[in-house]
Amino acid sequence: MPWYAYFLAPAAFLFQGITAVRNFLFDTHLLPSEKAPFPTLVVGNLSVGGTGKTPWVEFIVRQLCDEVSLATLSRGYGRTSSGFLQADAQSTAAQLGDEPLQLFRQFQGEVPVFVGENRVNACLQIHRTDPSIKLLVLDDAFQHRKLKPTFKILLTPYTAPFFNDHLLPMGRLRESRSGAKRAEVVVVTKCPTPVTEAQKKAYRSSLATYLSPGADVYFSSTAYGKPYPVAGSLTECPPRVIAVSGLADDAPFLDYCSRTFDLADSLTFPDHHHYVEKDAQRIKKLFGQVAGTAPVLLTTEKDAAKLKLLADTGLLTEIPIFALPIQVVLDPKDQEMLFQRLRKNLIDT
Repeated sequence: MPWYAYFLAPAAFLFQGITAVRNFLFDTHLLPSEKAPFPTLVVGNLSVGGTGKTPWVEFIVRQLCDEVSLATLSRGYGRTSSGFLQADAQSTAAQLGDEPLQLFRQFQGEVPVFVGENRVNACLQIHRTDPSIKLLVLDDAFQHRKLKPTFKILLTPYTAPFFNDHLLPMGRLRESRSGAKRAEVVVVTKCPTPVTEAQKKAYRSSLATYLSPGADVYFSSTAYGKPYPVAGSLTECPPRVIAVSGLADDAPFLDYCSRTFDLADSLTFPDHHHYVEKDAQRIKKLFGQVAGTAPVLLTTEKDAAKLKLLADTGLLTEIPIFALPIQVVLDPKDQEMLFQRLRKNLIDT
């Protein structure tokens, strides 16, 4: 935490009061929460990004999509549109947000992907649009208390767990740590490999204060796959790369790039960044400054569609672009236990 954060403590105290009153009103039913017409699974967090929600949504969908007709719903953070929308082959990141578009392309349209700010209204519209959907996975709706979800998974990163964090603007928490009590499962994400039993025990001890008695705790890490081409004529990613990313926390991505590739340089943009012409000029300038073997641009799947759009409009046509896929890694025994519980609560009902 930076030294100046303590000067923001009064604002954080005020924010705590506002969120505490709001949660109290929902917990005591003075403000109503509504159930969806089908089981709902929320994957969320207490902090503002960087916990790995979208890879976890993808992980869950891949495990369950052959067993039940399901769809995903998110707010569509960063999109320029509003209201309820369903992704299709013509959708852009500007219309949907980068993460819903990434999910749509990951499943090649076989899993319906929806966006909508009002989750309760969106659930009703999804049910009217496709009554065959029997499970909805919501990306980032832990604080959307107007919806009463069937099951809640809370994510917290290993290097910045919520129990060491503070409320906005002093820290990165969107609500008090006590909000974790609403979760049935807590996953510590982005863990180093391996995590020792002693480390797990210490984390569980720190989490226990904030969790409900029946909550399970799991530890997951991330793995990167083989880069695949997004734009340009190359089909194989060469060793020399320039990394470009717009993430809440790009440290793991850059660390992997530096260990795995000949990382010539990197450019970091804000989370959910919309790339424009001046960004293309920055990228081209950086490529011109890199000496030696010509590199390619290596980016995240989250950023790939937006950078491809620049290439398609002629702004990055001469630069090959590759995307680096990411996936969740969970201990097989933990994975079996988790999905047994999900099936019991969401499918076998």
